[in-house]
Amino acid sequence: MNVSRIKNKWLQDVELFDQAESMTFPEENYQFEEINKRGFAIGAYENDTCIGLAIYENNWNKYLFLYDLKVNREYRKNGIASALITEGQKFAKELGYQGIYTIGQDNNLAACKFYLKQGFVIGGLNTHDYNHTQQEGKADIYFYLEDESRD
Repeated sequence: MNVSRIKNKWLQDVELFDQAESMTFPEENYQFEEINKRGFAIGAYENDTCIGLAIYENNWNKYLFLYDLKVNREYRKNGIASALITEGQKFAKELGYQGIYTIGQDNNLAACKFYLKQGFVIGGLNTHDYNHTQQEGKADIYFYLEDESRD
């Protein structure tokens, strides 16, 4: 996803490559105690199997940070990720946040489109995070979801 800002307005368009690439993220081995120190997690389960996970972290500004969101591949496109965000919104409101924000890599088109479909808006672009790494040239897009129920 290409992002630009013109006259204080964020614009985006999609550039498709000739060849699709896939990337496998490493196993995080999350530790419950560490997650709770920084925030909380919400899981989606089928029987005793976790099929979706959202990790939220407390933040200094008025937005709760959605650190990670994942749904097992075979359960995607069933509304699980949306439900994890909806639950996160409830907690954000209880904790006094004005909304939620998250970060998506500009080359993760599915995630970027998902966040926009959920009502998130683009609020920033960081083109330097991946400098001097194996992912040089990528950028992070910042997405914000406002709590519309607040005055």
